[in-house]
Amino acid sequence: MTISRQPAEWAPHRALWIGFPSHADLWLDDLEAARAEVTAFARAVDDGGRGEQVILVAADADAAEAARALAGPRVETVVVPFGDIWLRDTGPIIVSGVEGLTARDFLFNGWGGKYLLDHDDAVGARLAAMQSFSLRACPWIFEGGAIDVDGTGLGVTTEQCLLNPNRNPDMSRGEVERRLLEDLGIARILWLGEGLANDHTDGHVDNLARFVGENRLLIPAAAGDDDPNADIYANAARRAAAFGVEVVPMPSPGLVKRDGEIIPASYMNFFIGNTAVVMPTYEGGANEEAAIETLAELFPDRTVAGIPADAILTGGGSFHCISQQIPA
Repeated sequence: MTISRQPAEWAPHRALWIGFPSHADLWLDDLEAARAEVTAFARAVDDGGRGEQVILVAADADAAEAARALAGPRVETVVVPFGDIWLRDTGPIIVSGVEGLTARDFLFNGWGGKYLLDHDDAVGARLAAMQSFSLRACPWIFEGGAIDVDGTGLGVTTEQCLLNPNRNPDMSRGEVERRLLEDLGIARILWLGEGLANDHTDGHVDNLARFVGENRLLIPAAAGDDDPNADIYANAARRAAAFGVEVVPMPSPGLVKRDGEIIPASYMNFFIGNTAVVMPTYEGGANEEAAIETLAELFPDRTVAGIPADAILTGGGSFHCISQQIPA
């Protein structure tokens, strides 16, 4: 079997798709603030023209007009209907193999049936067609935020998400592993347990653990006794170390609440671009500067930017969740 493989995120990119908040009925009072945060993310990835091409994806013409006005001329804007901005999960995943770059398009069921929105099940194929990618449909439910890879065939995921009966109830762990090998070239899987508390994605790994080098995994360390994810972080680190992965600690934002409820704020939802690493920050979060310093040490050839993402998080995610890279 010829394997096409999902490249590591730090490999060179040709471009980056970013979802632009488009639906006032979903974002309500947070719409304009979310648009400003998304635009700041796009500009940081563009990095004054030194980074990859940024493509803002708007759901309709009115949203596209707002995106162009905010982002400026260097950022491309396209109109593709979608339910919401989480392109990491609904967009295509681009893999590399003997045929060059090709696209994988998975089934999508609104994170286990929780958020079913028009067009989210079709945006992946539409984006791939706009870039003239050959597309292979993968007939099982999967979201890009559920996996992270180091480019060598090693991937990390969580049992809470990929073994959740609200996704593929008839698929065993072995069947999931076989599909990941066939569709994304992932030959070895590090299974972590639970994801962050109150994460409506059912434990996407891009909020918990991220590869920052071959066989090198970044995992948060609890910020204090009140960190709601302390046990989750510790369990993830133990599993990774036992698997044989080098574990690098990342400062956690700790306990972050909105309207009295714990929210899944995570510095791990950063994006690794060609010249910049963009990390979300949150009002009330601890260790922001220490987390930025950690990423700067890991990526000395890139600028590390911390950009507020409080408004985006009201929708359930952050910078990594709203973006999907096109490898070079």
